Amino acid sequence: MKRRLFTRLVTALPVSWQIDNERPGDPAAQSGHALTTGQEDRAYWLKTILAVADPVLSALAQNRLKATMPVESAAGQEVGRRAVSHLEALGRTMAGLAPWLELNTPDGAESQLRQRYLLLARQAIANGVDPNSPDYLNFTKNGQPLVDAAFLAHGLIRSPRLWQALSPTEQANLVRALQASRVIKPGYNNWLLFSAMVEAALLKYTGSGDEMRMDYAIRQHQAWYKGDGVYGDGPDFHWDYYNSYVIQPMLLDVVRTLVDAGKADKNLLETLLGRAQRYAIVQERLIHTDGSFAAFGRSLAYRCGAFQLLAQVALQQSLPPELPPAQVRSALTAVMHRTMDAPGTFDAKGWLRIGLCGHQPSIGETYISTGSLYLCSVAFLPLGLPATDPFWAAPATDWTARKIWSGQDVKADHAIKG
Repeated sequence: MKRRLFTRLVTALPVSWQIDNERPGDPAAQSGHALTTGQEDRAYWLKTILAVADPVLSALAQNRLKATMPVESAAGQEVGRRAVSHLEALGRTMAGLAPWLELNTPDGAESQLRQRYLLLARQAIANGVDPNSPDYLNFTKNGQPLVDAAFLAHGLIRSPRLWQALSPTEQANLVRALQASRVIKPGYNNWLLFSAMVEAALLKYTGSGDEMRMDYAIRQHQAWYKGDGVYGDGPDFHWDYYNSYVIQPMLLDVVRTLVDAGKADKNLLETLLGRAQRYAIVQERLIHTDGSFAAFGRSLAYRCGAFQLLAQVALQQSLPPELPPAQVRSALTAVMHRTMDAPGTFDAKGWLRIGLCGHQPSIGETYISTGSLYLCSVAFLPLGLPATDPFWAAPATDWTARKIWSGQDVKADHAIKG
């Protein structure tokens, strides 16, 4: 029933939006090689993120997430992951879907879809924070809930409309749930930003957040900056994608929230943005000619979510001059095709499965379970830009790797200072 409704909604889009009749995960849907128009790319992005989000939001909106979501995990981790995986799925889905929900443009069939998913997300959140709900989510037990309370908080910061859609009672329940995560002590690494992000959302929507937790996370990451746009994950450098999964997106938006509240220096935000722009350049250069990228470090099962920072800088219209928006769109589209279209990405009922390119259970660490995988949604942040924005409206452009490896002339790359 839910899958039929989803299919009916997506096929209601204009014919020009229907690139193919395959759902993400089907072999026939794989491409990523030929450049496509912005309209085609947006249709593909939207269809893909809704295929990801729909099972989570539909089930939780009906109070059936715990009853229906499979929890795939490493051997021996099933019990522990089942206790935390459902909040993972919600928080991570909302972190990526939120900018699209926030968009308020009269764009026909897309507007109708957006309104439906805004209401679905509101009901899902309402059920997840209702202590009387069978799908009441775990915000306090074990360490993991702090992580996903933060991703949920990040989604709220990205979409004030989502907060406003909640009733006063639902808002109060949500505030209590976020505050409850304070019992979890963060690790001395990127986890400091999870505490900070929860407090930033509380500050934005209640006027009161723990400024000490935010300030401590910001100061420590300033101290952990290694140069050329990269931060350590704690005192040490880690060769992975956590500068994009967590560190730079959350650092930017925590500080931006504080600046908006008159509680931080705009110069600090400009410094952080300059570093983020450099890291965005590095990220774009990591995307190979076919949309693949170097598979190193932790958490590769987050798939295209590895490029959240590049997507966020595009969403916030802060791309450096070296990265034309349509070039970034083309590069991210290629990554999505490589990581989301492979056979085995989704199970028969539409739930994500562990892997980077298809179903690859061994690629998941002991802290990875089904809910974790929904961080792939954060690659889709630029859906929060209207279809008329140059990101979507400008002609497709080869990204850096395609330019270099096809013999085009490309300017030399340089590090930044500070």
